Amino acid sequence: MKASLENIIPGFGSSFTLRKFTDIVYCRKPSWHFHPEYEIVYISNGRGKRHIGGHISFYEDGDLIFLGPNLPHFGFTEELNEEHVEYVIQLKEDFLGKDFLQKPEMKAIKQLLERSKNGISFSSSTKKLVGKELSSMYKADPFGRLIHLLSILQIMALTEDYQTLNANGLSFEVNGQDQERMEIIYQLVESNFQQQIPLEQVAKEINMTVPAFCRYFKKLTSKTFTRFVNEFRIAHASQMLADEHLSIANVSYESGFNNLSHFNKQFKIITGLSPREYRKNLTTLIN
Repeated sequence: MKASLENIIPGFGSSFTLRKFTDIVYCRKPSWHFHPEYEIVYISNGRGKRHIGGHISFYEDGDLIFLGPNLPHFGFTEELNEEHVEYVIQLKEDFLGKDFLQKPEMKAIKQLLERSKNGISFSSSTKKLVGKELSSMYKADPFGRLIHLLSILQIMALTEDYQTLNANGLSFEVNGQDQERMEIIYQLVESNFQQQIPLEQVAKEINMTVPAFCRYFKKLTSKTFTRFVNEFRIAHASQMLADEHLSIANVSYESGFNNLSHFNKQFKIITGLSPREYRKNLTTLIN
C-alpha cells in the first residue's frame, strides 16, 4: 500500500471541506495518505496514536491536531473502538484569496499556518473550545461555517498551550518511489516492532544495501532507523501504561524491549519522563 495523494474537493458553495464521522467501522480502515491542504482533526474522546511523517506519539482523551500541507499520516482513529465524534476540516492556504493572509488582522493565523508545517497538537482546554465551535459550525450555513472557521483558527493561533510534533522531516515533497519505500518500511515496523528488526531485512525489502539504506533513511527522516523503531515501541508502551494491571516489566517486553534498563532509558530519552512518572501523570489525567 502506497502513501496516496488524497484528492479533496470542497462542497458546493464552500471554499473548504468539513466532515463529521461517528462510524467506528470507518475509523478502523488504514489510510496512509497526504494532501496539499492544511488539515484540522478534532477527536472528542478516546485513546489513539498519532502517526505523522516520522513522528509517532499517543493521545489519551481525544485530540486536536493541525497539520500543514503534504505531511503523510495515518488516520488518527484507526485503533479507537470507543464511541466518539471526529471532525475534519481541510483548506488551502489561499482559500479566501491570495492576499487575504497579508491583512494585518490575519497575522496570528498566518503564523499558525507556518507552525502547522511541523504538526501541532493542542491541550485539552483548547480542544474543548474548538469542539464547541465545530459542533455549531457543522449545523451552520456556508457563511456561518466560514465565521466559525476563522474563530477556530484564531483560537488555535492565540493559545500558547500546544505541542509541536516536529513531523516535517517527512513532508512529501518527494517522489513516488520514496513514498512507496517509506510505506514498506512503516508496514515492516508496524508488523515486527515487538522483535528485533535486522537492518539487512529492511534494506533488502527496498532493494538497498545496508549502508545505502542507513544514509537514505537518515536523509529522509532526519533520524536513524534505530531511533525510529524505538519511538514506535515507546508509543506502544505509552498506550499500555494506561493499564495499571500491567507491570512496567511486562510493558517493556510487550513493546519489544528485552532489557528493562534499556527500556527505561529510551522511554526517558523520548518522552522526558520515566515509565513510572508517565503512568502517574496518565492516571492523574484519567481521574
